[in-house]
Amino acid sequence: MAEVILMGEPMAMFVADTVGPLHKVQHFSKSLAGAEVNVCIGLVRLGHTPSYVTKLGKEPMGEYIYHFLEREKIDTTFVSFDDIYRTGLQLKSKVTEGDPAIAYYRKGSAASQMSKEDIEKVDFSGIKHVHVTGIPPALSPSCREATYRLIERAKEAGIYISFDPNLRPMLWESKEKMIEVINDLASKCDMVLPGISEGLILCGSDNPVKIADFYQELGVAEVIIKLGSEGAYVRTPNESYVQKGFEVNKIVDTVGAGDGFAVGIISGRLEGLSLRDCVIRGNAIGSIQVEHVSDNEGLPNPEQLEARISTYKA
Repeated sequence: MAEVILMGEPMAMFVADTVGPLHKVQHFSKSLAGAEVNVCIGLVRLGHTPSYVTKLGKEPMGEYIYHFLEREKIDTTFVSFDDIYRTGLQLKSKVTEGDPAIAYYRKGSAASQMSKEDIEKVDFSGIKHVHVTGIPPALSPSCREATYRLIERAKEAGIYISFDPNLRPMLWESKEKMIEVINDLASKCDMVLPGISEGLILCGSDNPVKIADFYQELGVAEVIIKLGSEGAYVRTPNESYVQKGFEVNKIVDTVGAGDGFAVGIISGRLEGLSLRDCVIRGNAIGSIQVEHVSDNEGLPNPEQLEARISTYKA
């Protein structure tokens, strides 16, 4: 039985096999992308059962993703197919340093057709945690309604809700609307997980103390601000502290590090760890993620995670 619910858009991702601008690349390797699906994969590898709410096109890329989810043992009960709209695609460049270039082909995708009616079909029995990101509400008005309904139903069921802003400015109609909706959604959740640069956009400050003040004034109990290599700033109603990050051998690709951090927080909560140990776990998985090219291939199993945590220098 599933313990966690996530909603999002998985995309077929084509990663360049050679370094250079995307328009010059001749060969790509196919894989899977999507913030929420990355979190699902990470949770499964640590022994948990997530249920994924999404909509796929009834075509080869949709079938590829569906079989990928099944192979990764992600619950697909609430995955549906659309006969008209296609699955979103993403191209990702190969780089020797810095972050890769990414091109999206997702406007009018099958996932963007999700609506609150899809959320009404979700069974919350046995669910202990709902994780929401700021990506679905950016996809379409109906996806925005679905995101609000997911949070409403989780609150009605007394389920703990974490929220990762996961800003995608290019998907929103305006920066102002993005800030308004993201902060409104955050205010309805129990925990918010912004990155420090997201705090500057959403709260007008890159000072972690001020970002935490902002969200606690909105009513969010727990605020964890990702500080990159510095670790994370944690604020609860009772305490605040910086949890130092892990040393990284070589940064290969920072994409997916925030998703790995969320995996650590959610899995730790499900296992009854203290918040501090959850954050250490999140920092550990984030540090593993940045050492890998893929968005999700580097996500660790329990042994790999324990090996990384054993290197921690508090």
